[in-house]
Amino acid sequence: MQRSRSVIKQGHTLIRPNITLCSRSLATAAAAVPSVAAKKRRQLVFDNRTPSLKDFLAQQYQSKEINRDLVRPDNIPYLTTHGPNWGAGRKFHIEVYGCQMNVNDTEILNAIMTESGYERTDRMEEADIIFLVTCAIRENAETRIWDRLKFLRHFRTKVNVDRPPLVGVLGCMAERLKAKMLEEDRLVDIVCGPDGYRSIPHLISLAKNEYHHGVANVMLSADETYADIMPMRLDNDNVSGWVSIMRGCNNMCSFCIVPFTRGNERSRPIDSIVDEVRYLSDQGVKEVTVLGQNVNSYRDTSESTYYQSQGNKGQELSNPGFKTIYKRKDGGRRFTELLDKISLINPEMRIRFTSPHPKDFPTDLLHLIASRPNLCNSIHMPIQSGSTSVLERMRRGYSREAYLRLVEEMRSIIPDVWISSDFIVGFCGETEAEHRDTVSLMEQVKYDMAFMFAYSMREKTHAHRRYIDDVPEADKARRLQEIVDTYHRCAAEKNQGLIRSRQLVLIDSERTKMKHGKETRISGRTDGGHKVFIAQDTVDESLGKGDFVEVQIDHVTSASLTGTLIGRSSISQFNR
Repeated sequence: MQRSRSVIKQGHTLIRPNITLCSRSLATAAAAVPSVAAKKRRQLVFDNRTPSLKDFLAQQYQSKEINRDLVRPDNIPYLTTHGPNWGAGRKFHIEVYGCQMNVNDTEILNAIMTESGYERTDRMEEADIIFLVTCAIRENAETRIWDRLKFLRHFRTKVNVDRPPLVGVLGCMAERLKAKMLEEDRLVDIVCGPDGYRSIPHLISLAKNEYHHGVANVMLSADETYADIMPMRLDNDNVSGWVSIMRGCNNMCSFCIVPFTRGNERSRPIDSIVDEVRYLSDQGVKEVTVLGQNVNSYRDTSESTYYQSQGNKGQELSNPGFKTIYKRKDGGRRFTELLDKISLINPEMRIRFTSPHPKDFPTDLLHLIASRPNLCNSIHMPIQSGSTSVLERMRRGYSREAYLRLVEEMRSIIPDVWISSDFIVGFCGETEAEHRDTVSLMEQVKYDMAFMFAYSMREKTHAHRRYIDDVPEADKARRLQEIVDTYHRCAAEKNQGLIRSRQLVLIDSERTKMKHGKETRISGRTDGGHKVFIAQDTVDESLGKGDFVEVQIDHVTSASLTGTLIGRSSISQFNR
């Protein structure tokens, strides 16, 4: 694999770092050499908010001259490349939690660590450092991480006492709870936010050699996209790949923590995205999903070597009735142009995208999806609530009626479109009538897939500052069960229409299962994202992961399909 040699650039992320030294007074800082005990208690934290040591000194000694010879500066992780000897073959283990963006972040981390001389292992017992890539979207996700950290403390202090590994917490939860994590005794050695992954080899060195009570880099960047790093895939046998095209979000929905944990929205240059998709195609990947917190608001203003902007193509919002909380910028290459370019790389490679916002579906984008067979007709359309009044409190920028008009337009332009969505029940102040609006909208749209959650308050968000989480937990649980039941009922009814239809399936798994009394060995997904199990007695033994096959659907549930193999196929052949 060819990867960029300039994985770590000096000054790219940690510009003017702010330093917090715990258990170390200014007088100690001015001492010639701190004691060993003080040294072991020290923490080093880089963030965007705390005053720097320089600022602190200036405040405390405005009228005094400081003898600079007595001030011992801290060793901070300057971002220079140390090459393959930096890790010296030490091993790291990664556990990934949360969204697909975290999986992509893990592949970036894998590239950075490998470039620095470390080796990845699937066995935690062999690891010199264990990374947890975390999610902060919901409270349950954070609870899982805390439980896992307590287990790892037991593993380090009671089980693997001779070779206790370092533990690093990365991602959104790291940025949100850095102080709490470092204060919990022997839980975490390294805390690193989503924009600080380049510095991780340096943080490891500092945690091992100097800051034994923890080191953190949670600085948010205005421009970091890791565009120059070619991610190293965690599973080379996977027929699917993921490409991050942007980071951060500007939407500031009142329930969402993402803008505070991943920063402002910024997009990768189109050339780097096209190169990565082409690389995955050359590696035999048959399906690519492009990723972003608000993926379809992509806007690239870089100087491309190959692709000039096509005027105003894809610049507008979805329809009248959609708005943004921030001022949209004009110009640049938009998401429609990007999908146009990457869909032409390999007509036999499927292209998907997630997670979009309903406001960013211009008509040009819908017509492009309808015209390109390898652009999947499955569209994720997170609505969150079916009530206009709740949507206003959520600051989503559209009404129930505007959303339904967009659904109607999608189905008129893309006749075979498959629509999925996200739902939150029990948001602040949600009444029973507002909940019924969500149920009725689900019955009207009849989603093909849905991700459904009970609301959990997140600190820093607009809702945390302005609203009260006043819906009783019992009501949240009941309402969640109601929309789960509604989804499964509607999806099962809709899927009945697929019986005896023929679907193009990309095989992505080879596991024997029993479905409807028949043994299945291979399974895969349709263009619409439905999971399809294929009867073993109809399967050619030569078929395997990465093959496109045509399947006749015989049985359906709300969640999966079972069918009979017709034969090998391809995207172009099936669409003819």
